[in-house]
Amino acid sequence: MAHDSMHAARPVASVVRPMLAHEALYVGVDVGKQQHLAGFVSTTLLQRHERFEGCPALRFTNTREGFRELVDRLRAYVPLEQCFVLLEKTGHYQNALVDYLLELDLSVYLMHVHRRPRGLVKTDKRDALTLANHLYNQLEKGIQVADKTQLARPAVPPTSTALRLKSLMGHRHELVHESTRRKNQLTALCDQLFPEFTQVFQDPNSSAALAVREQFSTAAAIAQADLAQLCAAKGLRRPSRLEVAQLQQLAAQSIGLKDPGRLYGLVFEQQQLIRELRLLQDHLAQIDAEVARILAHAREGRILLSMPWLGTSSAAAILAAIGNIDNFASAAALKAYFGWAPKVVQSGASTDSATLSRAGERTMKEVLYLVALRGVRGTGMWAPLYHRLVERKCPYDERTRSYRGKKQVVGRIAGQITAMIYAFLKADAEVLAATPPGREPPPPMLYDASIHQAHRAGAYRAMRPAVARGERLIRLATCDAPLC
Repeated sequence: MAHDSMHAARPVASVVRPMLAHEALYVGVDVGKQQHLAGFVSTTLLQRHERFEGCPALRFTNTREGFRELVDRLRAYVPLEQCFVLLEKTGHYQNALVDYLLELDLSVYLMHVHRRPRGLVKTDKRDALTLANHLYNQLEKGIQVADKTQLARPAVPPTSTALRLKSLMGHRHELVHESTRRKNQLTALCDQLFPEFTQVFQDPNSSAALAVREQFSTAAAIAQADLAQLCAAKGLRRPSRLEVAQLQQLAAQSIGLKDPGRLYGLVFEQQQLIRELRLLQDHLAQIDAEVARILAHAREGRILLSMPWLGTSSAAAILAAIGNIDNFASAAALKAYFGWAPKVVQSGASTDSATLSRAGERTMKEVLYLVALRGVRGTGMWAPLYHRLVERKCPYDERTRSYRGKKQVVGRIAGQITAMIYAFLKADAEVLAATPPGREPPPPMLYDASIHQAHRAGAYRAMRPAVARGERLIRLATCDAPLC
């Protein structure tokens, strides 16, 4: 690579002949904050040391010099194209090393962190060599694992759109939680200072309510204020002038706190919380505007926004979580990552149940649930399917005169929406991959409600042709198959 030209010219990499040039080298990296430890496993190394715990290892620092030391050791064993590196996802500490190795075109794999069995010796070297041996078994020997979370998956670099959205959506998630905390605190203060306030302002944290509370902090201040000043404080928004007069009457008879000492501290806290909430809301507005701009200029963003049940925030969260659609081999893998995969428990004739797995990305599970609710409550294509499945799959309660267990149908719709998202993004990724360098790719395929309707009516049209024998067609998952 251009940025590593000095490293490529170092004499160690040029004069040392690879020791294992005829075979593949599997590397496991135990990630740390300041230092990493790499373990090396290959067929020859296993024969020489007889067990994988005895294979060689290298401790290196989490710096560029440390990364170069690791690459020098790899080149001493095999050419870099014959190296396969496995790391666990441990927060953000592995990101710099993963990016460095990918820039050198090494084959990098990632897997989830797993708790080590009790009773075993646990050291950094053993952990690194265990990862290397795990990758050796999966790739060299073709050993399958029963637990799919133990699969080592190739690290595919995220798209430029996903990279820009990831940090923005992560920060937005934090700001939303902080805003909710401030609102809860302000609601608690309102309950102490002026409990009757919500009889006129249904939301005590709306912009109009906060404007009144900022200028007139207590019930006594509202009762003594001029009616015209109160109306000016709330602005042109509701409530009406008559309702503001009613608010003054309630303030005059309020059961809120009267003690001056306690009022002083609560009023001071309320003023600061209001300013903090406005600052958080201003930052959220800036993020939303930037996210909308990014989505409008990105192919993936235009694809997802063409689906009426996806808003700007949900579309951005989905793209940021996916990173690159090539990370997922199938729609089922994306469903499992989003937390909408079924967990089946069966044992003879005594146990037979299917529930939603607790695995998956928690934030995306919430996002997809809200997306599905938006889809079934509208007048689009999902609402008729939802009502039909509720009648077929959910028992009717005569006492409440409603269906029970409707959430499982919402989960079914969330799974189908995930499959549709996968189909569109995967088809577009294949179009981009097939476009020759330097040529402008064709416009992305957007969602069309009329095509969706025709598809559900039986006139299926494949999103892409089957160009190779055995290749599966990408289909929109909108059939009335039984619930998983």
